[in-house]
Amino acid sequence: MGGVAGGKSLVARQLAELGAGLLDADRAGHEVLTLPRIEAAARKRWAEEVFGADGRIDRSRLAEIVFADSPQATRERKYLEQLTHPEIGRLLRQEAERLAARGCPAAVLDAPLLLEAGWDRLCDRVVFVDAPRELRLARPRKRGWSEADFAAREGAQESLDFKRKRADLVLDNSGSPEQTQAQVERFWHSLVG
Repeated sequence: MGGVAGGKSLVARQLAELGAGLLDADRAGHEVLTLPRIEAAARKRWAEEVFGADGRIDRSRLAEIVFADSPQATRERKYLEQLTHPEIGRLLRQEAERLAARGCPAAVLDAPLLLEAGWDRLCDRVVFVDAPRELRLARPRKRGWSEADFAAREGAQESLDFKRKRADLVLDNSGSPEQTQAQVERFWHSLVG
């Protein structure tokens, strides 16, 4: 876990390259949005407002609603989370079971809302990936996010201090990928020998 654009996915990929299985909550979330039950609930709640020309949920349209700067957006986000988080958790548990059955030595759960969704209960260890705000803000700007987009997404999560306190380990991702990799390798070897 960590702040928005803190490097969680980088660390998860680095662990996967070392042999960990990868549980990707974002990918599971995208999959959940295609389930007929979820699409029907979204259509009932937001009508066609969140659907694209292909008839599927358009994540950017949905984000405009749930991350808007309004009290209503908070209600809408909570509704979306109550709708999707149980399904995402189910998919993550299924994948963890498949990885364990294949003899995978460890799995890494890459989940922006790890604590908020309660998915930390699936974890033996929780790692906080730390990076300064300026660096974290610069990364999504390259993908077209505004500072308001960044702030809205960060505001939807637990505070960085809370996350840091809940972590078993803090990795510093303010340097080069190689510096982060060295920390990841030390952590990996502490897990699997």
